[in-house]
Amino acid sequence: MVYYFIGIKGTGMASLACMMHDLGHDVSGSDQPKHFFTEEGLRDRNIQIFDFNESNIKDGMHVIIGNAFLEDFPEVIAARSNPTCTCLRYHEFVGRFIENYHTIAVSGSHGKTTTTGLLASVLSEYENTGWLIGDGSGHVTADTKYFCLEADEFRRHFIQYHPDYAIMTNIEIDHVDYFKDKDDYRHAYEEFSANVKKGIFIYGDDEETRKAVLDPSVPHWYYGLHDDDDLQAVNVDERSDGMDFDVIFEGRACGHYALPFVGRHLLLNSLAVIGTALKLGEEPAQIEAGLRAFRGVKRRFVVEQDGDNIYIDDYAHHPTEVSVTLDTARKRFPDRKIVAVFKPHRASRVLYFVNEFAQALKKADRVYLCDFTSIDDKQDGTDIDITYLQKEIPGSVVLSEDEAGAAVLHAEKPAVFLFMSSKDIYWLADLVKRIH
Repeated sequence: MVYYFIGIKGTGMASLACMMHDLGHDVSGSDQPKHFFTEEGLRDRNIQIFDFNESNIKDGMHVIIGNAFLEDFPEVIAARSNPTCTCLRYHEFVGRFIENYHTIAVSGSHGKTTTTGLLASVLSEYENTGWLIGDGSGHVTADTKYFCLEADEFRRHFIQYHPDYAIMTNIEIDHVDYFKDKDDYRHAYEEFSANVKKGIFIYGDDEETRKAVLDPSVPHWYYGLHDDDDLQAVNVDERSDGMDFDVIFEGRACGHYALPFVGRHLLLNSLAVIGTALKLGEEPAQIEAGLRAFRGVKRRFVVEQDGDNIYIDDYAHHPTEVSVTLDTARKRFPDRKIVAVFKPHRASRVLYFVNEFAQALKKADRVYLCDFTSIDDKQDGTDIDITYLQKEIPGSVVLSEDEAGAAVLHAEKPAVFLFMSSKDIYWLADLVKRIH
């Protein structure tokens, strides 16, 4: 088939495009000319990337539409208007695609990407496993059996998915431009729970997950660190170089795990994966080997050392993620100066969470902020700029994304530079490193 992706450089879109190419289909797409980290896989496969133009749409195409592009976008109009084209939104297409596999979907306000990556690493030790992850990576072969999917709650898109098993890492409100309130957000997860065929692992130490009224016909297990969790980590030893813990599942000891991870969030993500893998029949030693083989996902606490300086790239774009990322940096690099560089995504998120963002960012020694520049930052009409957040963080500085901004950061050396955004700002680190 001939597939055309509108917004092919998007994280999920790029992954899916590469996967369809690897299955033997004719794939191309369009996006902005600016370089984005996801396009490397597309270039490696010689997938053609066009600038946006409605003339790109040809008869007979299967057109996959990225979520950032509304119905009034010229290419979307051209595709919808062509009766020979089959048009689906990204999540609609994925919902149909995963029906070919034994699918495990990972949902939650945060932690989805890393948990899906951990799950793929573990299940790959067990069976031929594919995955589609929001960091811009995907994999599938003709004989794939299990499929690990990052299931995004954005505009209730995950309602299109009907997985065998699911993980819910938390239900902390996000996407406040769409969801009315916490109840509305939680109800979306309740709807999603009814789609799951065999069982759900849910983070039990989050008050919103405990409030959720889940479909009673779907088995579910709470995971966490407390005695009222069905899947519990005990004897936990967290260090700056790794962690050890034992697992109890439904009252039965299920192995000791020694992992090279730092951060409470990675312990909990690993625990959810352990429970899922146990249900699928893996042995504890096999699960531990799969976890230890995990090499991280793109843009999730990716650490690079350059002389006396540490550069970290992270996708954190919600205040809880920012807080956890800063805590992890402190734990891993104690007694080092932490310089946070944060670029928010969606003005409505900053408007809603301004106090939470401010409190999280204050954990850094120095805070630099970049302004909104994305195509969808102000689609809902929220008209604020970055100074709305800056005024809540005494001493914070608005940073330009250019050589002048890099020179400002260079003056902070030596330091741990923590770049946080769902958008690509890590290229600023390369500019900083070039200055001598």
